[in-house]
Amino acid sequence: MRRLVQILYTLFSFFFISNFPIVKSELSTTQYATMVELSRLLGFWGVNKEPNPCLWKWIGCNSDNSSVTQILLSGSSLSSDNFLPVVCQIDTLLELDVSQNKLNRIPEQFIKDCGGISGLSKLNFSNNGLDGSLPRFVGFKRLEILDLSINFMNGTVGLQLDELVNLKCLNLSSNSFSGPVPTKIGKNNSLEQLQLSKNKFQGTISEVITNYTNLTFIDLSANDLSGSLPLQIGRLSKLEFLILSANDFHGEIPESVSRISSLVRLAAHQNSFTGNIPNGITNYVKNLDLSYNNMTGSIPVGLLSKPQLETVDLSQNKLVGPIPGDFSSSSNLVRLRLGSNMLDGTIPKTFGNLQKLMYMELDNNKLTGVIPDELGACKSLLLLNLAHNNLWGRLPTQFGHLQGLQALILESNNLSGEFPLEIMQLKNLTVLNIGWNSLNGSIPSSISVLQKLVKMNLQGNYFSGVIPDTIGSMSSLLELQLGRNQLASPIPKMPENLDIALNLSNNHFEGLIPNSFRGLIKLVVLDLSNNRFSGKIPSFLVQLLSLTELNLSNNQLSGVIPPFRNWVSLGIKGNPNLINESTFDTPSFEKKVKPRKPIVVSIIVVVVAFFISSALVFFIIFMWRRNWKGNTNESQVEDAPMTTVIQGKLLSLSVIHRSNIDFAEAMKAVSEPSNISVKTRFSAYYKVVMPCESIYFVKKLKWSDKICQPESHDKFGKQLEVLGRLSNSNIMTPLAYALTTESAYLFFEYAPKGTLFDVLHGCPGNILDWSARYSIAIGAAQGLTFLHGCASGPVLLLDLSSKSIFLKSLKEPQIGDIELCKVIDPLKSTGSVSMVAGSVGYIPPEYAYTMKVSSAGNVYSFGVVLLELLSGKTAVSEGAELAKTVLSYHSKQHQKWELQILDNSISKTSSYVQSQMGAVLKVAVSCVSPSPEDRPKMKTVLRMLLNAR
Repeated sequence: MRRLVQILYTLFSFFFISNFPIVKSELSTTQYATMVELSRLLGFWGVNKEPNPCLWKWIGCNSDNSSVTQILLSGSSLSSDNFLPVVCQIDTLLELDVSQNKLNRIPEQFIKDCGGISGLSKLNFSNNGLDGSLPRFVGFKRLEILDLSINFMNGTVGLQLDELVNLKCLNLSSNSFSGPVPTKIGKNNSLEQLQLSKNKFQGTISEVITNYTNLTFIDLSANDLSGSLPLQIGRLSKLEFLILSANDFHGEIPESVSRISSLVRLAAHQNSFTGNIPNGITNYVKNLDLSYNNMTGSIPVGLLSKPQLETVDLSQNKLVGPIPGDFSSSSNLVRLRLGSNMLDGTIPKTFGNLQKLMYMELDNNKLTGVIPDELGACKSLLLLNLAHNNLWGRLPTQFGHLQGLQALILESNNLSGEFPLEIMQLKNLTVLNIGWNSLNGSIPSSISVLQKLVKMNLQGNYFSGVIPDTIGSMSSLLELQLGRNQLASPIPKMPENLDIALNLSNNHFEGLIPNSFRGLIKLVVLDLSNNRFSGKIPSFLVQLLSLTELNLSNNQLSGVIPPFRNWVSLGIKGNPNLINESTFDTPSFEKKVKPRKPIVVSIIVVVVAFFISSALVFFIIFMWRRNWKGNTNESQVEDAPMTTVIQGKLLSLSVIHRSNIDFAEAMKAVSEPSNISVKTRFSAYYKVVMPCESIYFVKKLKWSDKICQPESHDKFGKQLEVLGRLSNSNIMTPLAYALTTESAYLFFEYAPKGTLFDVLHGCPGNILDWSARYSIAIGAAQGLTFLHGCASGPVLLLDLSSKSIFLKSLKEPQIGDIELCKVIDPLKSTGSVSMVAGSVGYIPPEYAYTMKVSSAGNVYSFGVVLLELLSGKTAVSEGAELAKTVLSYHSKQHQKWELQILDNSISKTSSYVQSQMGAVLKVAVSCVSPSPEDRPKMKTVLRMLLNAR
């Protein structure tokens, strides 16, 4: 019995101690007083709420609570540095973390006092606003980790770190340090990690760096380094990561790199390396990236066969010869990118051994022969890109085994035969591009089984017959390219979710333009050119408010051209019987039409229009009176004609906006298409003049257009309320909203200058000077940085482009469409939003693989906007994406490549302007890096842009 009582007592004691710990402070009087003072200076909770400093959430103590060892203040919104010298009074301190605050300097007193703390081993000042030069660290004998990354520090790095004898990890990345790469980092050469990326370091890498034989991590990416790599770099026998990307290194990669047995990742892309790929460079590495260089020769035998190898990227070089086929079934290769070289020969059959391969890109080479059946054994494939080669023959039937395949890109080859039926088995396919081949026969009706298909490109083949009726059921399809075939009428009903483009050009279609096209209310580009369409241009095309490009050239159309809105690019040449009312006096018109006919036609049109308009006005007045219900007490919204308002709310706390916004007036204004001022991909902006003469933008969103479903109205309102509380002059925050059964209306401040696209590209003869362009770049960067850093989580943009940046003045940009990623529900949407987020030319390459919107993707899109500002060209210019053109110039280092990109009318203004534009160009190039990991964060982008002044 006594034994049982003892056991129960022991168990009870253990339970009580485990769940109700008794912590007693044993701090010395001096250290306790220091903690009280720190609490006072920081304004954090202190002894009044918790008498034991060791229980404060930002404090760490040793095991017996006799001394403070950690002060962890990351993300505390600190702007004053007056507390830092007090910290140095804690002589037992081991770690200080003040990262992610708003500090702008490190006081000299801090360096002097904390340098004498014998045990201080970790110091983190990253992600603040520190500027000025690097202080000299005197003392700090035990300091092992020093992190000053993501700040605004500048100047050279010389002897400031020489006395840090135990320093193991140094991170100075994302600053503006210049001069040579530092080589005086602790006298004991104990350094293990050196991170200097995203700075302005120049010159070559000294051989001295190879004396730091304990180095395991080197990141020198995104600097201005040049020259060749040290031949003795192989002495770094413990090196695991070597990242040299986005510099201007040239010469050959030293053979000694191949002998570093610990090396896991070698990234040297976006440089000017030449020569052959070293033999054995993949003996040990798992991840190799040598893309965007000038490497020549062939791919060494055995390079791709190493069992530990996971990713290889050799794209955008000058490699020749065949692809080695020595793959084994033990391969762990996941991604292989060999595109944009001059590789020839056939595709090795041994690719079938790559059971883990997910991404294969062999595009833009000179590969010949048939596509081997063995590729069908790569059952993990998600992406297969063999475009722009000389492949011929039929598609292997074994492709039907690639059940996980999401993107199949085979355009611009010589493939033949009928439509490959094995494609119908690829139920996860979202991108199908087999355009510009020699395929023939009809398009099978079974194509509709590919219900996840988002983009389908069959153009440039010999398909004949009619488009199958079943295509209308492909509800996910957003882009359909059928141009340059031999297809004939009738044209079936198209998927109403078509969004990006419908291309039926260069076929044998005839008769009237189908009435079913009136349902394509989301379509942006419609190309019907080079057919035999006849009759009038249907007036319903004018009502397709999403259209920005309509090509009707070279048909047999006749009659009066309807009045399309000013944002529509209209192609009508080659239709001699079309009448353009605004150009009656043109010679070409006079040759085709009798002098009196335009007058008669005009009179008839005016009379008919008058009667129709009168009837419409009476009808609208009648319906408005019948449905008018006055203001509701809850929402203060007056029903517009033919609409039923569910709810509405003022979000802005501004007295001015709350008194100015008149919901009833807004509902009237948005019923008139003539009030549309700006069109973006997902919405239309109406210019609304309130009774008090204040002007607002009212944006119309449709519930059916991928926006929240009706049962999610409450969620919609809550998300808008969160966005409405954001405060930043460079973003468009909603001031109010109104919901109807069919639409959602958001209210914003009016931007008199329209969009950046309009100002930059839509006004011939109007040149936006560099001062304005630079101000726009800075303002947009500030807005995007703010959105990515929101405390409630980053606000990502679905479609960042020059069309979604609004201008209150020529130097005051505001980022619009910020709410889309918050209110759109991809799981309930009619289209796959995440797969097609963005406009053509702005979409980052990884979206084809990840299917996810990301902050790195936003940075890419912003980089394209920068390139637009720098070049004056559109995102897609001369048939090519601007970003890809710039990267091509940059990777090949064409002579004076910068001058070929910069807008001559601006860059020649002065040497100062040219220099500043060159600095901004470097920022843009880093933003559009093909690898999302290599793109800077927006906070770093903003810092680099500010430093370009």
